Amino acid sequence: MKLIIKYLKRYKLLFILNAVSALGFALVELGIPTIVADIIDYGISGNNRTYIINGGLKILFVSVVGVMGTIIMGYCCAKISTGITHDIRLDLYKKIQKFSHNEFSEFKIAGLITRTNNDAFQIQLFVNTILRMAVLTPVMLIGSLILTYRSSSDLFWVIFATIPFIILGVIIVAKVTGPISEKQQRGLDDINRISRENLTGLRVIRSFNRQKSEEIRFSKTNEEFAHNSKLMFKIMQSTQPIFFLLMNIAVCRIYYVGAILISDGSLEIGKLVAFLDYLFHAMISMMLFCMIFMMYPRANVSAKRIQEVFDSDISIKNLSTEKLEDEENSFIEFRNVKYIKDGKTILNNINFTAKKGETIAIVGATGSGKSSLVRLIPRLSDPSEGEIRFNDKNIKYIDINNWRNKIGFVAQKAFLFKGSIRDNICFGNANAAEKDIIEAAEIAQAMDFISTRKSGFNDEIEENAANLSGGQKQRLSIARAIVRKPDIYIFDDAFSALDFKTDAKVRAALKSITGNAITFIVAQRISTIKDADKILVMNHGEIISSGKHNELLDNCKIYKDIVDSQIGLEEMLYEE
Repeated sequence: MKLIIKYLKRYKLLFILNAVSALGFALVELGIPTIVADIIDYGISGNNRTYIINGGLKILFVSVVGVMGTIIMGYCCAKISTGITHDIRLDLYKKIQKFSHNEFSEFKIAGLITRTNNDAFQIQLFVNTILRMAVLTPVMLIGSLILTYRSSSDLFWVIFATIPFIILGVIIVAKVTGPISEKQQRGLDDINRISRENLTGLRVIRSFNRQKSEEIRFSKTNEEFAHNSKLMFKIMQSTQPIFFLLMNIAVCRIYYVGAILISDGSLEIGKLVAFLDYLFHAMISMMLFCMIFMMYPRANVSAKRIQEVFDSDISIKNLSTEKLEDEENSFIEFRNVKYIKDGKTILNNINFTAKKGETIAIVGATGSGKSSLVRLIPRLSDPSEGEIRFNDKNIKYIDINNWRNKIGFVAQKAFLFKGSIRDNICFGNANAAEKDIIEAAEIAQAMDFISTRKSGFNDEIEENAANLSGGQKQRLSIARAIVRKPDIYIFDDAFSALDFKTDAKVRAALKSITGNAITFIVAQRISTIKDADKILVMNHGEIISSGKHNELLDNCKIYKDIVDSQIGLEEMLYEE
């Protein structure tokens, strides 16, 4: 409830208006039976036509006021509940944007999607319900009970006797449904995760003919979710008939006792009619009150899951708002950097300096920590020990947005957004001029396939870039980094999907724009990095040697083994 109250404070005026309209509606609903009772007892019984007409006009006026109250209350409820859900989703999105690998590992992507969509929707339903009933239900219930007691104290105790049974039932239902709701939401996380894996890995599933096993895996999770959902609905639905059974038993008892009282002359017919109307409002209010309590466990589970995200500590924090000044002789320095992930040391004792105009290449066996090293530069992760300095300032104490604006990062796995080719290139620089977009595409050797497309730069890229090859995706990713005109380029195995000829063209073209930048290249191909100013050879998370290509051939056995393993490969591929 703390989460809901926090966001409800943003809509104070609407909440007050909602409360006033709900209060007015309750008074109207309780006032009509009183007027009807008086019409029966004084108008009809006394054959007073004027009294009956006046009473009818009163009912008409009160009904109009009640309708207006209902409309205003409905508007306020809808506005507040949708507004709160909108705010929660927006704040969740902003929070998730700050997450690093550690937080994503903790919550999982499927879990975050469920929290943003389904959990927020559960809160919307609960808020909408509680706003309608929070003021209305207590007023209607208390008012109805008071008026029933005033109408007939003998009949009142018949109603009062059923209330403890209803309250006990509500408590039991709330206790039982809480854990089931938690299982249900976790099951929805699993369904989202498996669905996402199946859709993104559809080609792999089909190529290995694993459709049946995936169907079984999904079916098992789906059945578990369905079981918990059925159990929840059965419990929720069973409460309503039980409630009405108790209500009908009470009504039958009231008719019996009321008939005796009327025959004795101690109760008037109008009072009995009003009493039954009050009883109806009291029972309906009790039922709605019970509904709120039955919805609460599920909404509470959803609120806790969302609050967990808000309360999570962000490992990559913006510790300063200091902006960087442009300097002629810029450099990046790694000082005794160590990086530990999930309890395992990924990088250890990393020391080197990269100067403006230099190209630093990083090679090594798979899993040696190459990508982990370059991901530390844009602060996608932070070192566990040591520090990374830019122009002798620890990058942790540079404004993170200002720092990342200086970097053009091309990730190992090329990712493009659904939209036009132009939009994807301009993702690196939203204000890029047309000539800059064309220049970036030419340097990345992307113009040869862009020009063949019907709409050129305006051609649409499908979801997950399904209508592009791996090499085309990489070239657009490279163009996206180039159009940014950064001070630091990072190519994390960004040429792996390119053929040797295109690779060579891209590298040759890049020299024209990287002369005044610091460039990092992670690659497996020796041809891609042999002309680098400095090559770092990594093994088991450590830099075991560094130098130029010819130096490493003489001094580093691991580097020489990598080179030897690729001798003749390029010539063979060129011949093909």
